[in-house]
Amino acid sequence: MIERFYLKEYLSFKEVELDLKSGLVVFTGPSGSGKSILMSSILSSFGSAASDASLCESTVSWDLDADEHGIENDDVYIFKHIKKEKSRYFINNQSLPKKAMSSLSSNYLRHLSLRDFSDFENENLLLILDSRIKKQNHNMDALKNEYKEAFLEHKRVKKELLVIEDEQKRVTELKEFAAFEIKKIESVNPKISEDEELLEIKKELSKKEKALEAIAKANAIFEHEHGVFSALDVLNIENSFFNDAMNELRAVMESAEERFNALDEVDIEEVLNRIEELSDLKRRYGGIKEAIEYKEQKIQELQKYENIEITKGDLAAREAALEAKVKDLANKITALRLDELKFFRDDLNSYLKELYLRDAQVEIRDAEYGVFGKDEILLKLNATDLQKISTGEFNRLRLAVLALKSEFMNKNGGVLMLDEIDANLSGEESMSVAKVLKELSSHFQIFVISHQPQLTSMGDQHFLVHKKGDESHVRELDFDERVDEIARIISGESVTQEAKKFAKELLSLQK
Repeated sequence: MIERFYLKEYLSFKEVELDLKSGLVVFTGPSGSGKSILMSSILSSFGSAASDASLCESTVSWDLDADEHGIENDDVYIFKHIKKEKSRYFINNQSLPKKAMSSLSSNYLRHLSLRDFSDFENENLLLILDSRIKKQNHNMDALKNEYKEAFLEHKRVKKELLVIEDEQKRVTELKEFAAFEIKKIESVNPKISEDEELLEIKKELSKKEKALEAIAKANAIFEHEHGVFSALDVLNIENSFFNDAMNELRAVMESAEERFNALDEVDIEEVLNRIEELSDLKRRYGGIKEAIEYKEQKIQELQKYENIEITKGDLAAREAALEAKVKDLANKITALRLDELKFFRDDLNSYLKELYLRDAQVEIRDAEYGVFGKDEILLKLNATDLQKISTGEFNRLRLAVLALKSEFMNKNGGVLMLDEIDANLSGEESMSVAKVLKELSSHFQIFVISHQPQLTSMGDQHFLVHKKGDESHVRELDFDERVDEIARIISGESVTQEAKKFAKELLSLQK
């Protein structure tokens, strides 16, 4: 529930702080006092409406699943909309985008002032019907879960089968392509790092002639080696250092000469052609390693294409078995729903009668298979499509559906916000709406703006929105103040004793 709301600097409001209770919370006041502005401000604190208020802040006790937004779990959450140069939204001082804030709060807060058809969507109506069935048949959930698993598995297998059938149509072409790619790579038969080795050979060949010529000139040093030894002896200097250096130099020169002479057997044309072949593979596949991996992939694909008939047969058998299972389970679910439909329709019409509406027609027809089965619930009011009924009828029908849904709710359903739902209704109609809202308030915290005494008298909490000069104020009313306000609603600004008496009677009935 929303436990507290705070508003600062918005149009005619300077500052408002409300401590809120559970149940039915009613806002009344003269036209133009700011009731709709106040309601809009509450919605704004959750990112569900636009507002230029400096601050809209709501404290809630909801079991939020806010981990994905980096918000730690807590017993109380503070939703906040701050407007300075631009709007910013927070939950417990954690900044969030407006869309994320609105999406998160929409699981707990609903504004019923517009023609919102979500309550009449097939999924919602089926859930209400199934909740009723579950009360009598505890296997309903297990049956639905088994159906859902079979449906999703059938959908997956059918998709896989379609892919294979599509591949089968192109299998000859695919096999030829795979074989061509394999042959192309195998004809080159590349080895890892072979291209690097060949490039090194090419580099050696390019400098062979100059290198051998340079080695030949350098070998002349060894002709003077004996003279150096003699000079060292005359100078009485140890010659081991020179001997080691000359031996090391001789080894280097001989090794280099052997390496370059060995290239005599290398065919430069073959090397260049091989480098070109490997370069083609690298350009086509991105590298030697990638070409080898691609070849292995194509070998596996070729084996798959060879076995496609066996795989297709196995999948087709699996798909057929799952399809039969899905149809069987869906038929069982439909049978249970058809058995319950009469009681569902009767109870809905009982609420509609209480709300002074004509009977609704409810039927189930076959639709495409989905995760909830193959059933579609069609709902009309006195044989009229919902899109064509009046706004007043639409809102009261929606209340009846909510009332039907609340009968099987195990926990609080969140917050409902209604803006003048009893507008333009007769006294009897207004009282019927008030009674249904009172029943719903045991499952929802309901905020409602009302101009009718019947609904106002049903409130568990009553706030008066009024103006002093150009400034709007909000205050909670005690019993005597409620009598005066309801009397004003009944008789206008000139409150009569008869209106006060009737107001007191209405309030006394709620005790």
